[in-house]
Amino acid sequence: MPSTILRVVLSVVFVATAPLLGVGFYYVFIAPRFNPLRKLAGPPVRWLFDNHLSFLLNPYRSPKAHATFVRKYGRHVRIRGLGPWDDRLLPLDPVSVAHVLKNSMIYEKPWQSRRFITSLIGCGMLAAEGVVHKRQRRVATPAFSIQNLRSFVPVVFTKGNELLEKWCEMVDSTGDTNEGVKIDVCHWISRATFDVIGLAGFDYHFNAIQNESDELFHAYKEMFEIAVSQSDGLRTVIGIYIPLFNELFPDERVQTVKRCQEVIERVAGKLIQQKKSRILETDQECAGKDLLSLLIQSNLATDLPPDQRISDADILHNINTFMFAGSDTTSLALTWTLYLLAKHPEVQCRLRAELLEAAPSTPVSRLTSEETESLYNVLSNLPYLNDVVRESLRLVPPVHSSLRVATRDDEIPTSYPVCLRDGTISHQKSIRVAKGSFVHVPIEAFNLDKEIWGEDAWDFNPDRWVTLPETVFALPGLFSNLLTFSAGPRSCIGMRFSMIEMKTFLYLLLINFVFSETDKEIFKANVVLTRPYVTGQFKAGSQCPLLVKKYARQDV
Repeated sequence: MPSTILRVVLSVVFVATAPLLGVGFYYVFIAPRFNPLRKLAGPPVRWLFDNHLSFLLNPYRSPKAHATFVRKYGRHVRIRGLGPWDDRLLPLDPVSVAHVLKNSMIYEKPWQSRRFITSLIGCGMLAAEGVVHKRQRRVATPAFSIQNLRSFVPVVFTKGNELLEKWCEMVDSTGDTNEGVKIDVCHWISRATFDVIGLAGFDYHFNAIQNESDELFHAYKEMFEIAVSQSDGLRTVIGIYIPLFNELFPDERVQTVKRCQEVIERVAGKLIQQKKSRILETDQECAGKDLLSLLIQSNLATDLPPDQRISDADILHNINTFMFAGSDTTSLALTWTLYLLAKHPEVQCRLRAELLEAAPSTPVSRLTSEETESLYNVLSNLPYLNDVVRESLRLVPPVHSSLRVATRDDEIPTSYPVCLRDGTISHQKSIRVAKGSFVHVPIEAFNLDKEIWGEDAWDFNPDRWVTLPETVFALPGLFSNLLTFSAGPRSCIGMRFSMIEMKTFLYLLLINFVFSETDKEIFKANVVLTRPYVTGQFKAGSQCPLLVKKYARQDV
């Protein structure tokens, strides 16, 4: 009798699972054979579930991998993603990648990426797609006008001045100003950019430069640093594909994210309601000039149709997005710039000389808002400062690469011959991409391509911007033919704000301090963003210790 019951149970299980196994077998082993990307040349795999992601996503290996792929397989490479079902296109052709980024309704972020982003900061502009993204972008665009961003210049100068005063205290506390002090610039720049985006974003005082006790600051910081850069890769993947897994078996990361989100929703949600009430009760012209106030004003504008407005939840999600994009990416870009200047003291000295020549006789702390804005106008047009910033953003883009998925069959145009799997060369003018195929957008690869930028493309050389090769001008990009801020309808909306922060902080810090390397070895790791770590101390989180001493005239 028990054996009969067992046979019945096994029969039911087989009947129930056989169709699923059949469908799974088809999509894993049969369907990929009809993928048009299979015709392209690409690197081999060693076993069934081997992939090429470690070559492409690791900043230590990716420059050599990209160069090797171009040499062996041309500029349209077939690569393996997570499994045998996941053939992807790696386009290293400017025309091809421009098409992908321009047509954002055809090439969207994959649902896996959107689910991960949404699980942290909600469905703001970073995660939204299609008409939802278009609606959110339309509401947010007025807040990022040149006129509005210029009004934030005094805020950036104030916080930059506060940071340099803090560092002066730290240097003075050593008792030997000639030796300087070891400062983790990654940690401190992050605190300063949090302060800036707190005030510029929603007129909130984190006071992070002075201390890290603010509840909302701690929630954002803990979520961005611990929950993202210190997460377990395998659990993250499982959580994306099986969200219930994290609900049933929450680890420390999941509990941290949930706790931080509760704080953010409570504190930031209250700020949104207060701002909204104030705007509704008073003349909008008298409302605040922070991004949140401007976002709410834009959303309440009489010329905006009701169906184009966004919800309070969407506003909170976009504030979270501004916090992430406006603090983490800019702080990392500044950190890498200071690190590069410490490694190249001759560039640092030359830049400092240019900045000192532009410095007013009156201390920055005593300048009026109008005088501060006038000073920034001067800084924004300094040629060598501009070249140093562009070169740093080229060499170490905070966003290493991106991923898109085709929402329908498409033809991607090409400007280079296409190498095929059988060893032949095709002069076809396009590549067919099937619906559901992933396209890997290699931001770093275009920024470091030696065939485009020259043989010294992997070197830090700000002077390259004086006379660029003609090949550079064919590159897509929102900023100086760089993909660092992406391109197309989904390009970075806060690019100008980031430039204000970078140039202001570099000015204030370089005319007051000299930066040099310590005995610690720094390496790059692509953990959501390209972050600096000390060799042997990865678990300690992002770090970039530099030796900082006060500037004296004889140091030039």
